[in-house]
Amino acid sequence: MNGKNRSNIKAGIKVKIVKKEHQRTGQLTEGVVKDILTNSSTHPHGIKVRLTSNEVGRVQEILD
Repeated sequence: MNGKNRSNIKAGIKVKIVKKEHQRTGQLTEGVVKDILTNSSTHPHGIKVRLTSNEVGRVQEILD
């Protein structure tokens, strides 16, 4: 599943995100979703989330 649809993402699932400072390199960070920050149902660059580690980024890949 991709991270562009808000309905695919729930608190507690494992995802890979790209943080703002890594958008050019595409470096992914793995973690567990704590909060969903994007209000709209879809986003072309991925739904923005906060991980349990308090890192914020856009979901690129859903692992769970």
